Amino acid sequence: MTLMTQRLGRRWGLEDIKDGLDHFYNEHGRYPTSSEVDSFLYLPSSRTFQRSFGGLVELRKNINLSGQSDFRSGEHSRKRTLTITKRAYAIEKKVCEHLQKIFGNELVHREYFFTDDKRTRADFFVYDAGGGFCVDVFYPSDLRNLTGCLNSKLNKYLAKYMKEYPIIYLQMNEKIEQETMDKVIRNKTRKLPQGQFLMSWESFRVFCNTRIPLKIQTSHKLYE
Repeated sequence: MTLMTQRLGRRWGLEDIKDGLDHFYNEHGRYPTSSEVDSFLYLPSSRTFQRSFGGLVELRKNINLSGQSDFRSGEHSRKRTLTITKRAYAIEKKVCEHLQKIFGNELVHREYFFTDDKRTRADFFVYDAGGGFCVDVFYPSDLRNLTGCLNSKLNKYLAKYMKEYPIIYLQMNEKIEQETMDKVIRNKTRKLPQGQFLMSWESFRVFCNTRIPLKIQTSHKLYE
């Protein structure tokens, strides 16, 4: 079997695509999702699938691939949701414990709502000597996903009252380094507003060490 590779202007036949899908299956034990197609060398772009074959779901059905044809529902979707939920809980717990260690339990607020409508919130708001800062935690699977997540979060923090404090977009996929993210930010058409920052876990830890914890008088001292 000779595998086709991605190249501008290349014409893909059904047999070429099936070979590429089988090769992915042999490597991963399953067929690819739409988001994984673009980064796999031996398959055409997801745009080609949509334009020429009606999308990846339809193609899977037409060439009679074994297993689930639509990964957006069913067992694959359930397992994926469960994995994401467990990971999100572990990541937020890690961030919370780090913040509480530096700034104190009382000054680290989880699920911080900016208004009474209970819709607009940050994952964390931390009170410190500088007035405080917000933290919005996320875990992108890759650079493409990172850009999409970041654009969505930029839309979330548009209101003027949400720009009164620094906002840290904390990216927790350790495979994506700060240098790579800095390049993404430099090349983005839509720039981050002043006071908003995209940070890796290591950069965030450095940032926290530059902030001065707020000292609170205990009730015992107040009555002295």
